[in-house]
Amino acid sequence: MRLRVDLLPHGNYPDVVVIIDVLRATTTAVTYLERGADALLLTATPEIALNLRTEGSPYLLGGERGGLPIPGFDFGNSPVEAAGQNFTGKTVVMNTTNGTGAAHTAAQSGKHIFLAALTNAHAAARRARAAATEEIAIVCAGTDEHVGLEDVYAAGVLAEYLLAMGEFSIDDGARIALTVRRNGGNPLEALGSSGHGQHLMRLGLGEDVRAAAGLSTSTIVPTLTPGDAPDGTLKFTAG
Repeated sequence: MRLRVDLLPHGNYPDVVVIIDVLRATTTAVTYLERGADALLLTATPEIALNLRTEGSPYLLGGERGGLPIPGFDFGNSPVEAAGQNFTGKTVVMNTTNGTGAAHTAAQSGKHIFLAALTNAHAAARRARAAATEEIAIVCAGTDEHVGLEDVYAAGVLAEYLLAMGEFSIDDGARIALTVRRNGGNPLEALGSSGHGQHLMRLGLGEDVRAAAGLSTSTIVPTLTPGDAPDGTLKFTAG
């Protein structure tokens, strides 16, 4: 079994893909499902999300650009904000600067797509291992097409869990992620010292950084689910 870590999305995924955007899209996605959402629709563009909002629409919109809520959306991309809501029976449409695009890249070729954060790291690793037949690719969303320390650190956490489960051949990306994990301090130190973590704190969103640093606090794994979904969207449900 191969274990691969892409420090940025590249595509050409033959088997299982685990998307990480720990600050904050995948952390928020886990929270929406924890708070009762029936499904998440990850869109390719903000415009697709906004066009889904029609009179009587069952959808709520959540997303951001540059860390700030998108005009016309109901919510930003905040796990703290999401944790204070009840989404029972709702479908949340998400579009973010990096994470939702990474999911669309993975879905072009991957057989099984999961969303992972630090908060569901152990559960996501177990799901990935159970589904894989030849390769697990952990894909870091990054920030504006640049490598993000926080995502690489989280990838190292997942890689550690996976290596504890069995034998893998690992690539250099996995070695880098494991090194960052082992030398990056505790999760809050790693996330808080990252460029994007510092950006969010400057925006007054330090509570989101702290929430995203929780380690294996959830057993929910957002899972790409075949079936009816509007054009330009990927449907994820709780796994």
